Amino acid sequence: MRLCSFCSFVGSAEVKLGVRTGSGVVDVAATAAKSGLVVPSSLQELIEAGEIGYKQLQTVLEKELVVVSEEKLQFAPPLSSPEKVICVGLNYEKHAKEGEMPIPEYPIYFAKYANSLAGHKEEIVLTEYVKKVDYEVELIVVIGKEAKDVSKEEALDFVYGYSTGNDYSVRELQSRNSQWMYGKAIDQFAPFGPYIVTADEVLDPQALDLKLWVNGDLRQNSNTADMIFTVADIVSDLSKVMTLNPGDVIFTGTPEGVILGMEEKVWLKAGDKVVCEVGDFGQLENELISQEQVKEVSEELVAKT
Repeated sequence: MRLCSFCSFVGSAEVKLGVRTGSGVVDVAATAAKSGLVVPSSLQELIEAGEIGYKQLQTVLEKELVVVSEEKLQFAPPLSSPEKVICVGLNYEKHAKEGEMPIPEYPIYFAKYANSLAGHKEEIVLTEYVKKVDYEVELIVVIGKEAKDVSKEEALDFVYGYSTGNDYSVRELQSRNSQWMYGKAIDQFAPFGPYIVTADEVLDPQALDLKLWVNGDLRQNSNTADMIFTVADIVSDLSKVMTLNPGDVIFTGTPEGVILGMEEKVWLKAGDKVVCEVGDFGQLENELISQEQVKEVSEELVAKT
């Protein structure tokens, strides 16, 4: 199943739960209301409800569906306020080498937060404080149930689903010292989606192609088989020191091909369109815009009113 969060129209504050079908995205709440059924109202609630929530959703999907065209809706981040957004650094050997960094013996973790989350086709604002902006396509893992001190062998049982993400980074801020957070946890710098693909549809998370294009130019092209630490390694390792909860989001690292590793570094700028792809999950697209463009649009709206 492919799940998403969306707004019925641009500017709407109401975020709704959706399910992708061949004819469009099912408006779950509207479909349930027509049949007088109870169903979780958000993706977070659906995940937390576990098997009960899944059965409620299945019942709703058997009714007459209210379907919205993907072109007419505004995607939101699949999860807007997860308890944790954990990222793994240097998890592909060639990426570590292109950045002239040692191959890690243990996973390297850093955090992003809810402020960094953004949705599919959301415009990413570049402020005056960021200069060397880079991209990183990544497989995202979404935790489905509480995981504490789980083994590697059972770790994937705690995964609810997978998604596509882009760990945008500001390299001059990231390298200010040994802690990366300042160059990573920036507003909108962790877009993901458009969908969370449930784990039952992903037979092997270590056999997924990853690709990233900038303005149509293929920059990253790899496979999750090249991870140093697998999804199971990461989930198990994190669960040894912290309790992973339903809806927690894990960015699992990026392969080679980032701007940082290029001899001639042309950093991302306003106007660039970045497209990410993991497996057949659906492409994640975002365009970068400047802070000045945001101000111009706001002024135009004020003038019209």
